[in-house]
Amino acid sequence: MISGKAWTESDRYGNAIYLTWERWAHITEIDNHPEVEPYFDQIRETLRLGRRRQDVYDPNAYQYHRSFPNLPGRNSHLIVCVRYRWPVNLDGSIREEKFVTTAYFQHLG
Repeated sequence: MISGKAWTESDRYGNAIYLTWERWAHITEIDNHPEVEPYFDQIRETLRLGRRRQDVYDPNAYQYHRSFPNLPGRNSHLIVCVRYRWPVNLDGSIREEKFVTTAYFQHLG
């Protein structure tokens, strides 16, 4: 498996969000969302141009969504889940991390 970041994309609010190859492999596993694999570039587009909503139960998680024509099944939107966190470095400084945790399709009316 390839390690490291696949890419970093800025959302409409200026947040730099990254996707790792490890998360991409997890997302596209047969037991998760393998149908998303052909939509690798649309994940970036969803972060860059889509709308977001904060998770109801986790204030550090957001769902970005964007409609696309011709998604599989009756789905209308690509959903990209992003986690925000602020880990502390060894020197006591705080770094900001915003990364994709998963992506899937959904029908939003």
